[in-house]
Amino acid sequence: MDFSDQRVSYEKGELHEEVLLDSPFELLTLWLNEAIAQKVPEPYAISLATCGSDNMPAVRTVLVREVNDEGIVFYTNYLSHKGQDIDQNPHAESLFFWHDMQRQVRVRGTIAKIDRAKTEAYFQKRPYESQIGAWVSQPQSGPVQSRQAMDDRFAELKQQYPEGSVPTPDFWGGYQITATEIEFWQGRANRLHDRIVYTKDADSDKWHIKRLLP
Repeated sequence: MDFSDQRVSYEKGELHEEVLLDSPFELLTLWLNEAIAQKVPEPYAISLATCGSDNMPAVRTVLVREVNDEGIVFYTNYLSHKGQDIDQNPHAESLFFWHDMQRQVRVRGTIAKIDRAKTEAYFQKRPYESQIGAWVSQPQSGPVQSRQAMDDRFAELKQQYPEGSVPTPDFWGGYQITATEIEFWQGRANRLHDRIVYTKDADSDKWHIKRLLP
């Protein structure tokens, strides 16, 4: 298939220095709220890129469950491919992409497990079936004989753990990407996109702001 003649002109927004906020997380929160208001499907979804000791990048979509003053938090199986990558190389980059708004945000930095108590509290907020699903997916990314085998395991675990009694798996929990750089991208006409990057000073909590060429 040849897409070389397909064209879309990005003309839905702009990003100027005079409207920037001191903290990139304030701006990220603002953009997330605007995406929610415009009913963007799952605006908290990110593409998460990791790279383990094999030097092969891997990317997948995960759901952000928290944005705080340091970074973004998501939950997953620690024994998954992404978990293995993180053990071997504690750096990651993520991408929010809101197609209808012609916006994207890149968040890159170091990545580490969050406090266990926080994981426990979040797991107990999950729907019952999702709690059971976390136990079925073990080891995540590992081979399974069939879909039926997976469904049978789900049914067995529902019998083993009635609603309200599902323990948090020790192989499952949260990670935080503590941001060192956050880039905001707003599509513009003629491919002259607005790109504003916040870079954190290594010796302080100060963020430096600069515009990049598209």
